[in-house]
Amino acid sequence: MASSSGFVTLILTRTGELALFAVEFFRRFWRRPFEGRELIHQMDEAGSKSFLLTAVTGLAIGIVLAMQSRGTLARFGAEAVLPNMLALSVFKEIGPVFTSLVLAGRLGAGIGAEIGSMRVTEQIDALEVAALKPFHYLVVTRVLACAFMFPILTIWTDIIALVGGYLESLLSAGMDYRIFISTAFASMRFSDLILDTGKTGVFGLIVGLVSCYMGYSVRGGTREVGQAAMQSVVVSSLLIILADVLIVRLSLLLFGGV
Repeated sequence: MASSSGFVTLILTRTGELALFAVEFFRRFWRRPFEGRELIHQMDEAGSKSFLLTAVTGLAIGIVLAMQSRGTLARFGAEAVLPNMLALSVFKEIGPVFTSLVLAGRLGAGIGAEIGSMRVTEQIDALEVAALKPFHYLVVTRVLACAFMFPILTIWTDIIALVGGYLESLLSAGMDYRIFISTAFASMRFSDLILDTGKTGVFGLIVGLVSCYMGYSVRGGTREVGQAAMQSVVVSSLLIILADVLIVRLSLLLFGGV
């Protein structure tokens, strides 16, 4: 019983610390110094080095979703709507969530381990003593880079997923690419792209804040750094799923069926 209460207390304590860390970020990110060069570097780290990973993810999503759906739609004589179903599924939910979870695994672990290593080797303490504001340099740049790059990488993944779906349709049914494209976007609305891709910016904020917090709050040695990297991935993934539920519900309340 005591261990259970201690675990609950730990969870509540870490949740409160994470909330305060997020408040500190929103209080500081628009103030000087603006680390523009480091922000661009972190966007490159988060973006260009994730293109291959997200491309493979998108290709697999498109091919598997097309293969799995073709047989089911054929039972109802609706195989012709496969491109439209594929596009709506990918752009509205599967693409944003899968991309964010994949990036949480890659970026979350990397950020948590990198900042955690700097904490245990006292590099952050040295920067603070020198009054160089390491929070702006280490935290603000990484969180903003994640928030900016998640939507871009999501669009990239969605496009590759449609390419994968088309390749499957070409090999299975010999579908012409013009028919595939016109059918895929027949009922797609611009709001579908904006709202459902835009929410990945929130997911990027979550991954950046959680990972930076886990690394920034490390105390101990290399073992704790590894734990921080693991916790960054687990907590970020969990919060992405919960945030997705809340955002979808809120969008339905505000915009109806959008």
